[in-house]
Amino acid sequence: MISRILSTPLPMAAGKIPAGKPRRVHPDVLASVVPGPGRDRLAAGDVLAVTTGQQPVLFTGPLYTVYKALSAIALAQRLERERGVTVVPVFWVAGDDHDFAEANHATVLGRDGELVKIVLRERAHEAPQLPLFREVLGPDIRAALAALDAALPDSECKPEVRQLLEACYRSDVSLADASAEALSQLLGARGSGLAVFRAHDRNAKRAAAPWILKALDETLPDGLTPVMVEGRLGRDRVRKDGNAFVLRRSGERLTRSELETIAAKTPEKLSPNVLLRPVIEAALFPTLAYVGGPGEMEYLPEAAPLFSSLGVAPQAHVPRWSGVIIEARVDKILSKHGLTLADFDSQPGTLETRIAKAELPPELADSLNALRADVESRFARISGEVQQLDPTLERTVQAARNAALAGTNEIEKKLVASLKRRQGTLVSQLVRARAALMPDGKPQERVLTIMSFLARYGGSLLDQIDAEVARWAAGL
Repeated sequence: MISRILSTPLPMAAGKIPAGKPRRVHPDVLASVVPGPGRDRLAAGDVLAVTTGQQPVLFTGPLYTVYKALSAIALAQRLERERGVTVVPVFWVAGDDHDFAEANHATVLGRDGELVKIVLRERAHEAPQLPLFREVLGPDIRAALAALDAALPDSECKPEVRQLLEACYRSDVSLADASAEALSQLLGARGSGLAVFRAHDRNAKRAAAPWILKALDETLPDGLTPVMVEGRLGRDRVRKDGNAFVLRRSGERLTRSELETIAAKTPEKLSPNVLLRPVIEAALFPTLAYVGGPGEMEYLPEAAPLFSSLGVAPQAHVPRWSGVIIEARVDKILSKHGLTLADFDSQPGTLETRIAKAELPPELADSLNALRADVESRFARISGEVQQLDPTLERTVQAARNAALAGTNEIEKKLVASLKRRQGTLVSQLVRARAALMPDGKPQERVLTIMSFLARYGGSLLDQIDAEVARWAAGL
């Protein structure tokens, strides 16, 4: 049972959302959207869009991927009601991304509330940095699905989650396409329909090619262009060198004519870097706002010169909804001990020690504190007298003082350890609560996958999150 969804607003302001001008979406762009209500609405005529996006990740990745999508849906619904024009939420699946180490795993809460990391496979460090749309899942996906099934507790909701993932994450499908399909199956019918855009699709690349070719003439502060080309070593940044273009890692040289040929014949080999992507996005979709996380909100303003030079109207930047899923079992622990999320934002064991210290008999705790104060006071007097008699003995006095305090602290440390052993159940509860709220010392939304919770509580969980996200959208 989910006790509550706690909103944790991101500490940054949303940009002013422009009026926007509705227009039709290019057929090549529409062809790259996963079939569903969202694509149907994009194809219906002149529309506006609210966009968001994320790289593909195993089993839809961390919770914030879903939070981004739900944020875009809620904001699009609000703007559509206010403006009386169709506003479609679009999720840009960045299948061009080549960071396999971020995409190859998913983390869930196991049967006993422990963290379980499921890895598809590793990529050798020296291997070409292929974009994720070229990473076919292969036979490894069967082992990953089996590991997920073994990790999650049995429940009436689990078979539905397993069925969804098995249908999308198949051995003959790329990680990018599997992620796009899973997001569409999970959220495509939410609100008035989420359009899941496969940005790596050849049709999408053909539509984006004119802006990517224009961007070859732009140089960023790091001396490179915002264009990336798939070369001998995989996806690579491009540097302009006279009339040629050089791939940063492989050193391959290409003429503009050769790059134009690539754009015409194999456009999937060209892609925007992180700053060019929002420009391409606003060029392909009539975008009012981009909904993103804290990292994106920091770097998106750096793309402003590219919007200007490429003649594309920028979209507003809106921080997504952020929150924490608090299960009933965890909420019970929080309530019993008067704890908040902030109490778990510390090194493992710190909270447990604090609670154990609080259980020391008051008389014993007072005696230990008094002993420490007495040691400090008496050694201070001794130190003063020694300074007058023989200053060279000061270090000896300080060493004796430190040893006396260390002995007192050691007594307390062993008493606390004894209490923690006696409080074994409480300590294990706190460990499980930490895994659920701050897994690996990071915010829940940055580690755990939504599948961990859907397998336990079913689709009604999304309805609960929806309600909080709707309140967020109304308050922007």
